Amino acid sequence: MNKEDPYGHFAEVMRGAMSTHSRQAVSGMGAVLGTMTSSGVKLDDFKHEVQGYLVAELPGTLGLPEREAAGAISGIPDVANGGTTGTGRFLLQKGEVEEAVWSLGKGLKAGDRVLAMRVNGGNDIVVLCKVVSANA
Repeated sequence: MNKEDPYGHFAEVMRGAMSTHSRQAVSGMGAVLGTMTSSGVKLDDFKHEVQGYLVAELPGTLGLPEREAAGAISGIPDVANGGTTGTGRFLLQKGEVEEAVWSLGKGLKAGDRVLAMRVNGGNDIVVLCKVVSANA
């Protein structure tokens, strides 16, 4: 850049200012790993525990494949003595459960690693899911 070119100098100052402003605008945004605590979530890139956080909840229809299950049978009427117990195998047909809700918050416990997202300009934290090792 030519030091005597005022437009070039102006462009260089503007580029530096925009770069700094852009970096500040996106810092504190995006996904981050964290660890659940007994009273909140501790994000890896923030030194304090966050107690007022949100948890993702996924409403929808749950599809269940055809499957077989084993279990106990009780209370089936028997002609001889009025009731019987035992074990059996059951073939459950493919089906759907409408208005099912998967509530992540009920399954999280202290020590769980989670993926969280900053929203509302970094003012709120949403825990999206539990994170586990691919080798586990």
